[in-house]
Amino acid sequence: MTKFLHLADIHLGIRRYRNEERTRDFFYAWSSCLEKYALREQVSFVLIAGDLFDARRVEPQAMNHAMHCLVKLRDAGIPVIAIEGNHDSHEAAHSFSWLRSLSQWGFIKLLEPAHDESGVRLLPWDERARSGSYVDIDGVRIFGTSWYGATITHALPALVDQLREHRDEGRFQIMMLHTDVEGQLNRPIPALPVAKINELRSHVDYLALGHTHKNFEIDGWVYNPGSLEACSVDEYAHRRGAYLVEVEGGRHTARLVQDYEQRPIVRLSFDVGGRATPDELYADLFAQLRREVTPHGGDGGEARAPVIELALRGHLGFKSSLLEVNRIRDEVEREFRPLLSMVRNQTVPVEYAVAAGLSEHATRAERERRVIEDLIARDARFRDRAVEMAGLVLEAKRLALTGEAPAKIAELIEQRL
Repeated sequence: MTKFLHLADIHLGIRRYRNEERTRDFFYAWSSCLEKYALREQVSFVLIAGDLFDARRVEPQAMNHAMHCLVKLRDAGIPVIAIEGNHDSHEAAHSFSWLRSLSQWGFIKLLEPAHDESGVRLLPWDERARSGSYVDIDGVRIFGTSWYGATITHALPALVDQLREHRDEGRFQIMMLHTDVEGQLNRPIPALPVAKINELRSHVDYLALGHTHKNFEIDGWVYNPGSLEACSVDEYAHRRGAYLVEVEGGRHTARLVQDYEQRPIVRLSFDVGGRATPDELYADLFAQLRREVTPHGGDGGEARAPVIELALRGHLGFKSSLLEVNRIRDEVEREFRPLLSMVRNQTVPVEYAVAAGLSEHATRAERERRVIEDLIARDARFRDRAVEMAGLVLEAKRLALTGEAPAKIAELIEQRL
């Protein structure tokens, strides 16, 4: 039996929210995952399907984080097979990349297709030159690819031809690919169609994907583990992890493993509606927070301080200038002691609340009239005539936009008043 670990999108060196501790979180995830599921499980090899680093220009701290684990794996006799992702790929202008250096130094085997006048070629791994496109380990043949971006659909046919030529019927076939897949994204960007992926199925037993930061599987042979850590608060709810895979008799079982160190993220929403004063809002807000958030002990224990994101939504019952977002954030940090707190003000100012409550099919003119009526109704002198007065305001606006003389407009307003 052969056992391997499939990782992707580790993003060592990532910087988020100007917080150094969040950068270290990605090292803790990488280190603890490898300790538990590669070293303790004594896997035959580790796959990294792109984006070991978050940037081409690798900072010293990020390289230290990478080497801390790569040395352990090398000393344990566990080879690391990697491909470039979009974040850590070499620049088109020259051939240098840190992944290529790590491969030359013997810490990883970086698999890349060769390109020449005849097109793309898949070459066997040359241990002396420390380069190649595929390598055989423990009854498994592993093929690597480059980062193709939006051109992957056009590049795939040539890769399929090369796979057909170089696959070994006597081995379990793995292909590593860093790409988005249609149907797995929440944003309209070019991605590899599943129909195109299926062209690989005759030649590949296990397609090891990377790039999309959430976990998914397709038809029991396409696997994307997701990023090891949440790269942003927006990804907090994504299922993610690494695949621990066992191969025996040409068949495989893949288990998504997630029990390693990750920073907890708490994402909350509070509806500000129905509160007439800031103090009333703050009291109700913190009453909800105390029900839903446990203050971090700050005692250096095993539990790690969370990242807290609080979204304020709904219609304010007072002027927006009275809503002190910085005060709320400071109070959250004082009481709950998170690693990081973010407060997003997505409220609707009281001046526009009546218009926001209209049907989604309401026209711009209807919304404009409703806002003006509401503003006029707040003046006791004109409250009973708000509808009529709003019509006057809109008529004055129309005359001004059509070039009517100011004196004529003033005369109209005087007559109506």
